[in-house]
Amino acid sequence: MTGLPQLDPVIHAQARLKVVATLNTLREGDRIAFPGLRDLLGMTAGNLSVHLTKLEDAGYVEIIKTHKGRTPITYVALTHRGRSAFHDYTAAIRQLLESAGTGTNDDN
Repeated sequence: MTGLPQLDPVIHAQARLKVVATLNTLREGDRIAFPGLRDLLGMTAGNLSVHLTKLEDAGYVEIIKTHKGRTPITYVALTHRGRSAFHDYTAAIRQLLESAGTGTNDDN
C-alpha cells in the first residue's frame, strides 16, 4: 500500500510509547523525577534507563541530573521536539486507522 503514514520507530516501541505518552501529560516545561516515572510506568530502573537513552539520543527527552541537598536526583522532561514527534505519531496512527476503514468482517 502506498500513501500510508510512516510511524516513528523511536516512539513506536511499546515501552518508549508509554514513556512519551506519560511525559506528554505534563505541561510543557514541567518534569518528573525518575523514580516517579519508573513507578508510574511499572518499569525497572534499568529498562527505563535504556529507553530514556534512546529517546534522549533522538532529542525527544531531556535528562536533568541535579542534587536535592546531598542527594542526587534525576528529572525527565519531554522536549519540544519530543512533543512534536508524539503529535505527529498520534496523527499518523489516526490516519492509519482511518485508512483501515470501519467495515465489518462478514466471514463470521
